[in-house]
Amino acid sequence: MVFKKMLSAFGVGGPSVDTVLANPNTRPGLALDGQVNLVGGEAAASIEQITIALVTRVEIEGGDTEYAGVMEFQRATVSGPLQLAPKQQLSIPFQLPVPWETPITDVYGHRLHGMTMGLRTELAIARAVDKSDLDQVNVHPLPVHERILEAFQRLGFRFKHADLERGHIRGTQQTLPFYQEIEFFAAPQYAQTTNEVELTFVTSAHGVDVVLECDKRGGFLSAGHDAFGHYQVSHADVDRLDWTAVVDGWLRETTSRYGSLRAQGFGGGHGHGPGRRSGMGGMVAGAALGVAGGMVAGEMIEDAFEGDFAEDFGGFEE
Repeated sequence: MVFKKMLSAFGVGGPSVDTVLANPNTRPGLALDGQVNLVGGEAAASIEQITIALVTRVEIEGGDTEYAGVMEFQRATVSGPLQLAPKQQLSIPFQLPVPWETPITDVYGHRLHGMTMGLRTELAIARAVDKSDLDQVNVHPLPVHERILEAFQRLGFRFKHADLERGHIRGTQQTLPFYQEIEFFAAPQYAQTTNEVELTFVTSAHGVDVVLECDKRGGFLSAGHDAFGHYQVSHADVDRLDWTAVVDGWLRETTSRYGSLRAQGFGGGHGHGPGRRSGMGGMVAGAALGVAGGMVAGEMIEDAFEGDFAEDFGGFEE
């Protein structure tokens, strides 16, 4: 009996947890529904708490280095303390709101290269090793996002990469401690002056802040520059506007600002990490990490998440 208790303390013969989502596909502003399924182990277990959380991979800059970390940004408690008898089966339903600013991971059924998103379930067990489960989540664009992305495609831009950057964009109502950058290779009509365009959505219940960063090519005797644009649209505008013309106008207005460090109506830049471009009135220092949990970085990632992210989502970049 003592030996069995020791094994249980190390997670051997203990309870198991499996989270089942009703639908892993969602959109910003909606909710994820599902249930947490528990199966008791060889002995009775005292469950202290069951929590679920949305987690994703974020690029973090520290000094002269940049690395990937896992950040939790939305958490909910599924259950408080409960007793789980040996071999007992228990299912607990849940609903987790998806924040409006949740980054997009999938467009028209295709995963954006560079994006990962998961629902993490944590089972805290008294005097024993905690259990966990990780399920992939697919976040699809809202209609206004789709119209803007379609406009980029019609204008000839080619998708390059997407990632999340820790930090805050000045001039927006951003609440999460990171923002998404969707990167495009320049369309032919812009190629003489622009290498790439980075697109960021900061979404709320009322509309979307659209932030553009255009990377200008350097010439033989001149250095390259970045130009920034900040535009606001309403969800109600989805079917009212010619989005190709709108986005083309945004890009032409933004690229006309090369040589100026101030983006009209935006007050500065949209940098790539905490503190960068702060002298231009751009990104201020990254938001505190304790918004909805925390972050694990570097070699600690696989230990903290038991390798689930690496196995399910293709690993991490250092």
